[in-house]
Amino acid sequence: MMSSNQLMEILLLTTMVADHVVAQTAVCVPQPTCEECMMKPGCAWCSERNFTKPGESDTSRCDSEQSLLRRGCNSTQIHNPKNKLHVRKNRTLSHGNGYTVQLMPQHLRLKLRPGNPMSFKAQFKRAEGYPIDLYYLMDLSYSMKDDLEKIKNLGQEILSALEMVTKSVRIGFGSFVDKTVLPYVSTVKAKLKNPCPTRQTTCQAPFSFRNVQPLTSRVEDFKKQVSEQMISGNLDPPEAGFDAMMQAAVCTEQIGWGNVTRLLVYTSDDTFHMAGDGQLGGVYVPNDGACHLSREGLYENSTIYDYPSVGHIARVLSQNNIQPIFAVTEKSVPTYQELSKLIPQSVVGVLQEDSSNIVQLIFDAYNNLSSTVYLEHQQLPPELQVTYDSYCGDNNILRNQKRGECTGVKLSQEINFTVTVTVTACFKESQHIIIKPQGINEELHIEVSSLCGCNCKDLEVNSPYCSDGNGTFQCGICSCNKNRLGRLCECLQDTGEEDTKDLDASCRNGSSLVCNGHGRCECGQCVCSGKHRGQYCECDDMSCPRSDGKLCGGNGLCGCGTCICNENFTGPACECSLSTNDCQKAGKTCSNNGRCRCNRCECNSGYLGKFCQTCTSCNCEKYQECVECHIINKGSPNPECHEKCEKTGVTKVVEDFSDNLKGQPCRLKNFNYDFSFSINNEGDVHIQYAERQGMVDRTIAIVGGSLSGVVLIGLVIIIIYRICIEMYDRREYRQFEKERQKAIWNEANNPLFKSATTTVINPRFIND
Repeated sequence: MMSSNQLMEILLLTTMVADHVVAQTAVCVPQPTCEECMMKPGCAWCSERNFTKPGESDTSRCDSEQSLLRRGCNSTQIHNPKNKLHVRKNRTLSHGNGYTVQLMPQHLRLKLRPGNPMSFKAQFKRAEGYPIDLYYLMDLSYSMKDDLEKIKNLGQEILSALEMVTKSVRIGFGSFVDKTVLPYVSTVKAKLKNPCPTRQTTCQAPFSFRNVQPLTSRVEDFKKQVSEQMISGNLDPPEAGFDAMMQAAVCTEQIGWGNVTRLLVYTSDDTFHMAGDGQLGGVYVPNDGACHLSREGLYENSTIYDYPSVGHIARVLSQNNIQPIFAVTEKSVPTYQELSKLIPQSVVGVLQEDSSNIVQLIFDAYNNLSSTVYLEHQQLPPELQVTYDSYCGDNNILRNQKRGECTGVKLSQEINFTVTVTVTACFKESQHIIIKPQGINEELHIEVSSLCGCNCKDLEVNSPYCSDGNGTFQCGICSCNKNRLGRLCECLQDTGEEDTKDLDASCRNGSSLVCNGHGRCECGQCVCSGKHRGQYCECDDMSCPRSDGKLCGGNGLCGCGTCICNENFTGPACECSLSTNDCQKAGKTCSNNGRCRCNRCECNSGYLGKFCQTCTSCNCEKYQECVECHIINKGSPNPECHEKCEKTGVTKVVEDFSDNLKGQPCRLKNFNYDFSFSINNEGDVHIQYAERQGMVDRTIAIVGGSLSGVVLIGLVIIIIYRICIEMYDRREYRQFEKERQKAIWNEANNPLFKSATTTVINPRFIND
């Protein structure tokens, strides 16, 4: 078992490594004061007197520690506070004798520079046999009638299933329906007393939430209380599940939650009401997240406070280390799966219509929850950033996460996290971070202070160094009194216009810009900005050439735009090493086939390789006659070929059409063949050759094939269209014939018709 002292050493070592990495990678941005300098990562401040050269501003005192040392600043005068870590509480991981520790360390104090991250290790090991409190929260609306009858006899089975993983289990029971106002339940007197759909069935009055049985280890009490429960009813499908979950979570004393693993089993066959739904019933006051249970365990203020929101429920469950298990019927599973994504450390299971599988569902859900570990922080202050690296075993490493996460964790398996804390801005009072595993009632408290000030001990008010008492000296610089200017407060501020022009003229060097535009003129002298220096700020120590993204290749110093290279380096950007170590092989420089330049071989024409060891043309010419002879004789034995090949050390020549030539490739000039040769350890030369494939003009075939394809597809489309039209016409004609045959015409007199009863003859009509 690792001791506290050993862990502290590991933590400090990790911190030192993290600080070293930041010091190497962070680029200092110079600042004019020590306090501002300390706020920039990678910066240190030199408070030594007379450190700055003529023309240099006080910002040149702010630089990397290595640069300040190179420039001659005394190491005792350099202010570069390092991140510090103090372990205040660190109990080892253990379980037994009523004492359980699953997370270490427990309390740390950090002092951090802004922008300089600090990393430390956190360890977690889930204790085997850790006690469990399980609160069974059941929907008692009328559609759950079969489920209630089933659950009355399952108390012992639930306890027995959980006793397989722990010996200490307590179980409780609560129920919910809905708010007792319209439109959630009927407010008719008879329906309030008996909300069942039929008068023959007896139901209890509706309610929002009732704590029926606080957590107990006595199965008899659980069975007795649950057996006395009756079904109830409401009007709309959604239930008051969120009201019930809120009260079950915040009423710690009434429910009886212990400092153990807390499970909340939520069973329902429908969805839930959430914040805003209460307005339909005239309930406008937002949920206050407080406990409002009466002595009888009834939620009294359900008609005063609205339903909680999803975010409110998620936060309260997380704060109280309660892990919900949603056991719902299949039709509601998609809704609760989306809800589970928003509630940390929750799981959804499919409940059968009569809840007969609830025991196995709870057991599987608990195993699923216990095998996943999340390590996360709560309510992070805006000046702090926290990231996690998770080491979950079997080389499974997840880096730079917003929270630590490991899945498939077994009981008693130790997992490690690297937590990195970064301060982004200075703050006066210490900030606090709480890091905890989800669903586990253990926390890591971190107290963070920012290292922003400069503890300079050279304070001199009205210092003689500042032009005979015209300023205050501190941290190597003068803060001038009123109406005084200059690096040493040597100038009066109220000079006339003509005097100002004369002073500005002394800050110009053949340029129209004062101090070449890289500084300001004070008392007739240039005070340069940034990395500029010189009498007229003409030198820029950041304008030197770069190599590999580094100023002077990291192999020298930049002096007034020119690299001053370290020993054994040369070039405009000090990119060229004068060493020849990387050019040597077997005592030869570049295999005598090139020259060493900047510690790299530059090969002569016809040679390749890191050490110019490969000849690209000489061997091809050497073996060409041998191969050509074999091609002419088509591979048959020939004394002439044997002589030519033996002369050059060739022991085997093979025609190979597999296009798998190995060794150095060559190409013949007089034949359409390629060949390659390889030399084994004994010096034998093996040659393979194959005929080079000629190019075939496939333009006509491609164009012809494309046109044929287009024509063919067009014909197929026309034929299919004609077939469809023909089939449609035939079907319509058959339908017409069928309807015509059904028509029956009867010959009968019109019953309304009356024949003429009077005949009138025209007297003038003459009938021939």
